[in-house]
Amino acid sequence: MIISNLKYHDVPNYDEFSFKPKEHNFCVVLFVINEGNKLISQLDRMLNVDLKADVIIADGGSSDGSTEHNVLISKGVNTLLVKQDTGKLGSQMRMAYAWALERGYEGVVVIDGNNKDSVGDIPNFVEKLVEGYDHVQGSRFIPGGKAINTPKSRLLGLKLLHVPVMRIASGFKYTDTTNGFRAYSKKLLLSDNIALFRSVFTGYELHYYLAIEAAKQGFNCIEIPVSRQYPKTGKTPTKISPIKGNLNVIVKLFSCAFSKYKVK
Repeated sequence: MIISNLKYHDVPNYDEFSFKPKEHNFCVVLFVINEGNKLISQLDRMLNVDLKADVIIADGGSSDGSTEHNVLISKGVNTLLVKQDTGKLGSQMRMAYAWALERGYEGVVVIDGNNKDSVGDIPNFVEKLVEGYDHVQGSRFIPGGKAINTPKSRLLGLKLLHVPVMRIASGFKYTDTTNGFRAYSKKLLLSDNIALFRSVFTGYELHYYLAIEAAKQGFNCIEIPVSRQYPKTGKTPTKISPIKGNLNVIVKLFSCAFSKYKVK
């Protein structure tokens, strides 16, 4: 087993439902929990794209029926992974990356499953992985990118706090540090100096940690343009609560910036 040979190899327990064999050298992982019709709509859009990657659902424990097997099969999903352990996004990420490495993928594209992102850009992430990049960050704020209906509070927090902190901590001129549309190479995911398979990573801190450490440790990093569209009206689709959730994000951000999770 590849993961068990690493110095750190803590992976959450999960159930695997494989609907068809591995077809590509790369996979795109959708992180979901109770996304309902948003997930189905996103999968429908993805059917119209030559993704050049197998579609994997990493489920944090949905109970809304959106991950019903026959539905996922009809939408072209290759495999469903269902976390059966504690933790939130960071645990889902460790689960998905460990599984992808064991299955032999050369890299992983990651995207939220709430139908906000430009799924047509997925092949561009794969292309950058093929070119030898290790961390590919999607950005709405470079030429070709679009930020549509982004809540003003999100933009202010990003521009005034998140981006400056991440730039200082990483030494890389990131422009869109809260965007979860990214890609990682096998080389990065397996690095013992990165050591992502640790139980300390249970939430959003793993996104920030990987972006910072990839740049600091000399991995090949790049931003590419993407679009993210929020609905014009109604509730903002997010799993981050307004007060407690956002405070937790800030704490995790500074923990990463001050090297709390650095390998000892």
